[in-house]
Amino acid sequence: MIVAPQIGDRQLASLLGRASPLTKLAIGLAWLGLLLVAVDSRPALVLIAASTAGCLGLGGIPLRRFARAWAPFLVAALGVLVVNTILGAANLDAANPTLLRLGPLRVTGAALAVGMALGLRVLAVAAVGVAFALTTEATRLADALVQQAHLPERFAAGALAAQQAVPRLALDLATLRQARRVRGLRGDWHPRLLLSLLILAVRRAGRVALAMDARGFASGAPPSRYRIVSWGRADLVVGAAGLGALGLAALSLLISWTR
Repeated sequence: MIVAPQIGDRQLASLLGRASPLTKLAIGLAWLGLLLVAVDSRPALVLIAASTAGCLGLGGIPLRRFARAWAPFLVAALGVLVVNTILGAANLDAANPTLLRLGPLRVTGAALAVGMALGLRVLAVAAVGVAFALTTEATRLADALVQQAHLPERFAAGALAAQQAVPRLALDLATLRQARRVRGLRGDWHPRLLLSLLILAVRRAGRVALAMDARGFASGAPPSRYRIVSWGRADLVVGAAGLGALGLAALSLLISWTR
């Protein structure tokens, strides 16, 4: 079931938790941009190590919780590695040395290198996402988008409502299945569940729209602030650490290109 990540007081009081969500978002986007152009596995390894160190050190996230959040992506990365190693186009090139033969299948070192690079890239993207999700409150992200990025209030509030609606849809689906079982119907997947979910989503969207209008989102008047998001020393430390890791990853990429 899809659930929203629960962020503890320790994570909120850490350097990553006190830093602006826009700082972490900018660093994450810069890291992902490097991963898009890097075909070597070294930049991904550097960013995985930096994300892990940031989560455990700067973010105050327990090792068990970090491993639990990262486990599904580890399975996905392993699947990417296996598929691209076995079915890689490099296996058809007779010039590549053979590492393993499985009946008609031929596995080469070049295909293994490509599979490892793609799998590590998946883990690097997952590590960045986990670090951001486990140290950033959704409401603080919306406040930062409005106060620091100067986005419209309605857009930020709508994005926040959409983000919070995903776990509620999962809960609604579980409730609808239990209701079908109580009435003696099959509790597995049924096309009527889609219609019921759509009706519940439309009703909830209507209530959210009424609540936004009641709070003056359409009045045009400057709203009051419950929580002020500002730049601070935590942003400087997190930004410097993120740029340092990005520089090391870029340096490793340049070294691989020069060889």
